[in-house]
Amino acid sequence: MSALSVSDRLPAFPWDKLAPYKATAAAHPDGIVDLSVGTPVDPVPDLVQKALTDAADSPGYPTVWGTPELRDAITGWAARRLGARELTHHHVLPIVGSKELVAWLPTQLGLGPGDRVAFPRLAYPTYEVGARLARAEYEAYDDPTTLDPAGLKLLWLNSPSNPTGEVLAKDELTRIVAWAREHGVLVVSDECYLELGWEADPVSVLHPDVNGGSLDGLVAVHSLSKRSNLAGYRAAFLVGDPAVLGPLLEIRKHGGMMASAPTQAAVVAALGDDEHVRLQRERYAARRTALRRALLGHGFRIEHSEASLYLWATREESCWDTVAHLAELGILVAPGDFYGPAGDRFVRVALTATDDRVRAAVERLA
Repeated sequence: MSALSVSDRLPAFPWDKLAPYKATAAAHPDGIVDLSVGTPVDPVPDLVQKALTDAADSPGYPTVWGTPELRDAITGWAARRLGARELTHHHVLPIVGSKELVAWLPTQLGLGPGDRVAFPRLAYPTYEVGARLARAEYEAYDDPTTLDPAGLKLLWLNSPSNPTGEVLAKDELTRIVAWAREHGVLVVSDECYLELGWEADPVSVLHPDVNGGSLDGLVAVHSLSKRSNLAGYRAAFLVGDPAVLGPLLEIRKHGGMMASAPTQAAVVAALGDDEHVRLQRERYAARRTALRRALLGHGFRIEHSEASLYLWATREESCWDTVAHLAELGILVAPGDFYGPAGDRFVRVALTATDDRVRAAVERLA
């Protein structure tokens, strides 16, 4: 098999289609306002930078499972912030950013032809990519409990949602978890935006009100990219069923999938401090308020968007017409069909631009 045959399994990389619109937006006299990719623009917190620097002299190999201090930090945070109970080190696994996990989890779980992976109708494209890499079958759902459970091996949840910002209520999560357990389906819940709820308070599948006090068949994915501006550090982790995480740890040891030692030290610092998260939330909240008001005033309708770092907006036209319209104003956004055909009349507007660039977008929309 060649690398070409593997790449043939994948869809065209969607962001390449945005290049001409980016060129149009960049030609604006006052420069581009790029609201297309949710990449952090604010500084890495000082205490995290210091922890990284202090750990810079790390000549030895790090471990895939991470230092005991890192595992302590993850279990402590998950108990404090998510309400998870009775966690041990066997309930956690550091990962090298959440995207690699999403892309390679079906393969690492041993899924292949005849196995099925399901994800939301509007979703981060990498869920589908992961299934394709494993040569597993895949399907998108509106309500996962209407899926045929035969052969369904991996059910992705994503709350708060990327791209829509929709939050699954506690009773809805409880219902889905009960259904999945009844049919022996592994639930992996992508909760990377959980600390960024605006009009809703997102709940984790790790909360005992959702899972009845048991983590059997459940794994949650968390990232420090958004909450702590650590996208450049590739810092994330799993929390959940040791019967799932144990074998994953062994596979990832063989594959050398380890976070660097300085990154592990930085994560310990970041998870131990809530104040920088509060400050970052305030920044995003102010940008969200300004952009939301400007979009509504410009004739947009906004759906969901009660959490996460995006506004899911429509002018009731093709998403590409909206992308082109905003590009003429020097504003770049992501077309909704990047996230599935159901998004073809929406655009995703990221809150991840500096205050100065957000002000520029607001002025242009007015």
